[in-house]
Amino acid sequence: MSAPNATSATGGGGAVGGGTLYIVSTPIGNLGDITLRAIAVLRAVPLVAAEDTRLTRRLWNRHDIATKLVSYHAHSPPARQDELVAHLASGHDLAVVTDAGTPLVSDPGARLVAAWAGRGGLVIPIPGASAVLAALAASALPVARWGFEGFLPRRGAERRERLARIAGDDRATVLFEAADRTAATLRDLAAACGADRRAAVSRELTKLHEETLRGTLGELATRTAEKSPRGEVTVVVAGAEAAPLASDEGGSGTAGERLAAARSRVDALSREGSTRSAAARQVASETGLPRRSLFAHADADDERTH
Repeated sequence: MSAPNATSATGGGGAVGGGTLYIVSTPIGNLGDITLRAIAVLRAVPLVAAEDTRLTRRLWNRHDIATKLVSYHAHSPPARQDELVAHLASGHDLAVVTDAGTPLVSDPGARLVAAWAGRGGLVIPIPGASAVLAALAASALPVARWGFEGFLPRRGAERRERLARIAGDDRATVLFEAADRTAATLRDLAAACGADRRAAVSRELTKLHEETLRGTLGELATRTAEKSPRGEVTVVVAGAEAAPLASDEGGSGTAGERLAAARSRVDALSREGSTRSAAARQVASETGLPRRSLFAHADADDERTH
């Protein structure tokens, strides 16, 4: 049967003919960083699907939670998801948790949520600790507008394209990275965005050895190469300087000069035989500027020649 305490704890209620799926955020390090509402829901539901039941039991022991656990992770067979959907369809509530933070944010859970929501089931998020928001707050960078990239591809064209988009984005960008790959990623970011772009590297957020390093991408790449960070790492990269992207006037200041030089490079490659598309793609990869700004310039030139 559905858990009445879960309903009263959240102010919600199960969908007609089905239970409620709760997406519960758990601590990212310090086990004290969990909301009273989350504890109430986790105690009240009859079943919790956890990414790693061994890790989740630490939270259970700390907060006196006795709810039954079942494993559900990125490599679970389809049959496990079918079982969880059947549990909900029978009228029982279910909570989903991951090892740390919010399910679905670089963590499993999306398929289950989509399956239950697709059947008209009720899905309720229970917010809590977030490495993304904690790193943004500690970065000392302009972060009123930001984007989240999660983990970058490890290599190849997709990685280069993602780096180029970050370089051209005027919002701050948040990345997750493994400790032993942090220095390499910072070097790649410095190459794409410029070594003088400001950034922050936070590790072990909310834990005993929590630390945030601040500086330019070039400085941070050097520091992390000399001493590799340990634990979970979150990187915040400052946004690009504003540049007049839709105009064929070069603008003023460093951003305008970079854009004008990039557009000249596209023109030069085109005169050498490259197509406009190929030239803009190459220069965007080299400079980190948005390819659309280089295309806009090319289109304007084409119109003036006719």
